Amino acid sequence: MNAVRQTTRSLPGLLFLALALALVALAAPVPRASAATGVSAVADALRKNPVYVDPAAAAQLSTADADALARQIKDADKPLFVAVLPAGYPTKDLFTNLRTATGVTGLYAVRLGDRFDARADSSVLPRTAVRNLVTSVQGESAKAQLTDFTDRALTDMGGKAPASWGGGSTGGSGVSSTALIALGAVVVAGGAGAYALVRRGRRRHEQEQRAALDRLRVVVDEDITAFGEELDRLDFHPAESGADDAMRADYERALNAYDQAKAAMADARRPEDVRAVTEALEDGRFSLAQLAARRTGTPLPERRPPCFFDPRHGPSVTDATWTPPGGAPRDVPVCAADAARLADGRDPVVRQVDTDLGRRPYWDAGPAYGPWAGGYFGGGILPGLLIGTALGGWMSAPAYAADYGTGYGDFGGFDTGGYQGGDVSGANFDPGDFGDFGGGGGDFGGGGGGDSGDFGGGF
Repeated sequence: MNAVRQTTRSLPGLLFLALALALVALAAPVPRASAATGVSAVADALRKNPVYVDPAAAAQLSTADADALARQIKDADKPLFVAVLPAGYPTKDLFTNLRTATGVTGLYAVRLGDRFDARADSSVLPRTAVRNLVTSVQGESAKAQLTDFTDRALTDMGGKAPASWGGGSTGGSGVSSTALIALGAVVVAGGAGAYALVRRGRRRHEQEQRAALDRLRVVVDEDITAFGEELDRLDFHPAESGADDAMRADYERALNAYDQAKAAMADARRPEDVRAVTEALEDGRFSLAQLAARRTGTPLPERRPPCFFDPRHGPSVTDATWTPPGGAPRDVPVCAADAARLADGRDPVVRQVDTDLGRRPYWDAGPAYGPWAGGYFGGGILPGLLIGTALGGWMSAPAYAADYGTGYGDFGGFDTGGYQGGDVSGANFDPGDFGDFGGGGGDFGGGGGGDSGDFGGGF
């Protein structure tokens, strides 16, 4: 009886203590979901599932919609990662840090509040393609935007989904330990075989690159030699009568371009490395054109691409309509001589190169010539010039980007160390692919005034 009375008397005290503890808990600051969900946590979630929705952004995309989006990506077997984050989420270096923490080669799309942007490894999707995809979905609701972006990206991108998305739990499945051990042995054996296959594949890839570079080297050496002969024919002496500082500066730039081209070719190890060579030669030829105009007193030439049919012809002077065999007409930059030939109904003088099928125009010679042509013409106009040709077809396909580490949008020499879409490459990736395209080092663009890193509401 005394024990009962003691317990009864203690009840008010226990209730008071419980109430006090509850008040303390309520008074304690509640951590924000966006602050608690760091980049590492987002990356860990994306390694397990292609779609991550931050708790603080749950109103943007329902669980059912997120699951449907994830199923679509998994079914397509593509390395597309989608993150939905709250508007206040820190944006500095977000894509670069997310790609580093995830460690998987792929395409990364982020919806942040009502803004949207994306970045990709160039072996999965070229920068130009990423930019165009982002632009095409700006201003849509979260569900429509992410659905449309996913639909369009999956048809364009290369690579395979990471293996980590296919894992499942064995808990409660009733699988015996003996079966698990046997399965483990099979996995180990299969892993060893897969590793051997990967090594053989990479060795074959390296051999193919070396063979392509050896064939390409012949063409590039011809270009360098031709430019050196132009320098000799010019017969300009900085101290000659009538020479001024502008002429000497043109001549010095041309000489420097010649030296740069030779050095870049000597250092080339892959087909995409020759872009630096042809870029230097294009700069040098324009400098020679300026010098020639100054010496004759004629108007200085405008900066135009080289002649499409053979860059050794020098800078183009106009655009002319040309129709490739089996293709549609298009305007291409041409030199004066080729413009006259086309106007007379004659064939232009086309740069021919050696192939397994004999001499062919460079645009029918294989994907290794993409970087070579890209150095001369840049990524802005070349895809349009080559539509309907073999090289144009290669450059627009994800396989071309995977083979040579570059996409048709810029022909850069991006080295992913042999990693294709979905491979675990860790921090081995080109941060330029994930930074602000305007040079902001990964900062979000802020949406102002036509910044090249902002695509109509992007980061």
